[in-house]
Amino acid sequence: MIKSLYWKNSCLYILNQKILPRRIKYLPCRKYEEVAECIREMVIRGAPAIGIAAAFGIVLAGKEKKFSNSKFLNQYIRKACNDLKKTRPTAVNLFWAIERMQEKLKSLSKETGNIGYIQKRLEEEAKRILAEDIEMNKKIGAYGAKLLKKNSVVITHCNAGALATGGYGTAIGVITSGWKSGKIKMVYVDETRPYLQGARLTALELKQQGIPYRLICDNMAGHIMKTEKVSAVIVGADRISKNGDTANKIGTYSLAVLAKYHNVKFYVAAPGSTIDRKISSGSEIPVEERAEKEVTTIFDRLIVPKGTRACHPAFDVTPSKLISAIITEKGIFKYPYSF
Repeated sequence: MIKSLYWKNSCLYILNQKILPRRIKYLPCRKYEEVAECIREMVIRGAPAIGIAAAFGIVLAGKEKKFSNSKFLNQYIRKACNDLKKTRPTAVNLFWAIERMQEKLKSLSKETGNIGYIQKRLEEEAKRILAEDIEMNKKIGAYGAKLLKKNSVVITHCNAGALATGGYGTAIGVITSGWKSGKIKMVYVDETRPYLQGARLTALELKQQGIPYRLICDNMAGHIMKTEKVSAVIVGADRISKNGDTANKIGTYSLAVLAKYHNVKFYVAAPGSTIDRKISSGSEIPVEERAEKEVTTIFDRLIVPKGTRACHPAFDVTPSKLISAIITEKGIFKYPYSF
């Protein structure tokens, strides 16, 4: 599988997902601002992946200048953390990873003023976040596969695979584990406008693994549920509130409503770091509004009459009552949710 990012010789290499599947190109990031730009512009996307990228961005911030003492190191890293937090408002994994790195820095600063030691330990922490994410995803996949019956026909939305994480994937991780268990018959992949993550990324991941799939336009999902004996919808998440309300890529809520009507199971797969225990319900989740241009153009080509205005909420929130189960590395949770 193609990696969403990798770390080598004090440089973070981020896969440019905006040009997949036509080209595979990694962008070298040696400054935290470059990482922030990649996150902001969706060069890298997917809640776990941007959290991991931010963690390494903090490592870069701690290395990119010659600090005379640990006080100036701390000040600069705090600035980097604040800037990275501003890149994407909805995905809680971003804030979780930054806060974890900040806590590590705080602990290290109490322990020593040795800049080299602090830099080394911060790098180790970021690597640990990456490794833990991959292991969590594999556990999510194993738990989720248990929910699937033999010859399952499933629908997935956006991309919640290896490209959206450190590796293996959440929703696609469940599909991968289900496929390996002989339970997957067919996967219907929503194209996922306006960035086409399903068409460009999920289709690529499934093709690489030899998992049978068919691409569908987002507005075909109801018809497919009605005619193709769909047994489950499996999606990822960018933020889950304490009561189980879930924010995910725009179009997920519509799928949940359709699944309820057609008596199709609706599963959310996400690591525990996606659960925001600070908020009680989905009404408190900030929904990112992105540029209108991303809707009115495809690959920078205008597809509407000049002057056309567009709405572009990047996410929607699915009420917990519509979710059959939330799958995490800790196991399978069902309604009523209480995290």
